[in-house]
Amino acid sequence: MREQINIENIRGTTVYGTEGEKIGKVGEVYLDDQTNQPEWATVNTGLFGGNESFVPLSDASITSDRLSLPYDKETVKDAPNVANDGHLTPDQERQLYAHYGLSYDGHSNGRGTGDDDSTRDDTSGRDTSDAMTRSEERVDVGTRTEVAGRARLRKYVVTENETHTVPVRKERAVLQTEPITSENYDDATTGSELTEDEHEVVLHEERPVVSKTTQPVERVRLGTQTTTDQETLTEEVRKERVEAEGDIAHDSDR
Repeated sequence: MREQINIENIRGTTVYGTEGEKIGKVGEVYLDDQTNQPEWATVNTGLFGGNESFVPLSDASITSDRLSLPYDKETVKDAPNVANDGHLTPDQERQLYAHYGLSYDGHSNGRGTGDDDSTRDDTSGRDTSDAMTRSEERVDVGTRTEVAGRARLRKYVVTENETHTVPVRKERAVLQTEPITSENYDDATTGSELTEDEHEVVLHEERPVVSKTTQPVERVRLGTQTTTDQETLTEEVRKERVEAEGDIAHDSDR
């Protein structure tokens, strides 16, 4: 037994396919001529809802915020191109039933919910036998926040060569001579007149020494910065127009 679908609940509902993928939103609802029950719905697909496909409601299920179909997105998008003009011809329904693998008994001929031949009710549900309501779509533009990317900090170690110049001192032996004077005569004549002797001097030199210490140099963290850009969106909107025919006097002529 098919699920009972309320027309007012289904309009504007988001449509999902068999894999849970979002297909689009419900635009119009078409009723069965005999049962007056919802039989077909149009789904706005494509960029900015620029494409409209008919889907059968016989096996659809609806919750408070979604209409689930037993078809995937590609099947819906590839449906026969049928004009949304308020009524389906038998040939159009036959093509749609064949596309979705359903049997066609030839008795449906769905009509739009605003296409009642007896009273011509408008979309507000009021009798339009003496007047009609002209409607048009309005574009509501807003924004939503989505995840656009991720940034992370990663600390790692690199090795670099640093060159430093260090002055080092080295001692070298220098042969020095001095003449015999009254001041050093006693030191010079002490000991045997002729001897063999040795004298040794210890030489020193400085060598560069390297030591390393680790010290903190700065703190690094990730923050976010918000910038504002201007983006232009173009959307199609539908507007109803009313034309009058015949010998009609306008209010301004009275």
